[in-house]
Amino acid sequence: MVFQVHFWAPTFKWGISIANAADFAKPPEQISYPQQTAVTVTGVIWSRYSTVITPRNLNLLTVSLAMAGTGFYQLSRKIRHDYFSETEPVASKE
Repeated sequence: MVFQVHFWAPTFKWGISIANAADFAKPPEQISYPQQTAVTVTGVIWSRYSTVITPRNLNLLTVSLAMAGTGFYQLSRKIRHDYFSETEPVASKE
């Protein structure tokens, strides 16, 4: 019996990558570490999986690489803002 990998799931995952790319204009303060970590790790894991299954699913590979890339870029924006920005932290008023 031959099993086929259905193409709708990877196709709908493009929505996550497109939404993540649309958030490039979002201020870094509003980026979520857990969300972007999940997007990045999911992209990496499914990229690997898409290359070892038979038959290889190139749609899943490309969308997963896009997810990993956009997630990694968002994480790098957040890390640069939180740890390497030149702005002084706001002192709390007591």
